[in-house]
Amino acid sequence: MAESTFVTKQHASEQFVESCGAVLFTSSEPADAKVCLVNLRSKDEWLLPKGRRNIDESRKEAALREVAEETGFQGRLLPVTMSTRACAPDDHPDVPDKARTQRNITEPFMCTVRELPGGNGTKFIWWYIAVLEDDAYNQRGAGEEQFNTEFFAMDEAVQKLQFETDREVLRRAIQVMTTT
Repeated sequence: MAESTFVTKQHASEQFVESCGAVLFTSSEPADAKVCLVNLRSKDEWLLPKGRRNIDESRKEAALREVAEETGFQGRLLPVTMSTRACAPDDHPDVPDKARTQRNITEPFMCTVRELPGGNGTKFIWWYIAVLEDDAYNQRGAGEEQFNTEFFAMDEAVQKLQFETDREVLRRAIQVMTTT
């Protein structure tokens, strides 16, 4: 039996959790856009909205649901132009596995892989770029009680975030959004 030459780590279903989140902007116009952050009241930590994907829920649906639940704001995925290794629907089956620029797509722009405390498994977080639905700023829902929600200028939002990994996600989202 042959051994793969690729470095491989496999996780059974009870060893991983799949989460989804989105960087929520107020506008698709970078000059006007602010970023929505959530403040976890119990720890006074500023974070990006994210959470576990439900059974039978797409990653895109999970990202938007988590944003709405944690912030109280309805968003929609923002079509962006970015480099990705994902195949386009009309690609030939033998298209090379390399990054190519795709236009107007709503795919994850980043994936975070986090080892859970105590060897309790691995968390995969799929990140999307979202923008407020039309007039959503004036129609905010309740949001989860454990969070306060606030919008910040892009540079200020990067500085506010508690964790460097979240800052990396936000910097990448800003880069993708401003080059679209």
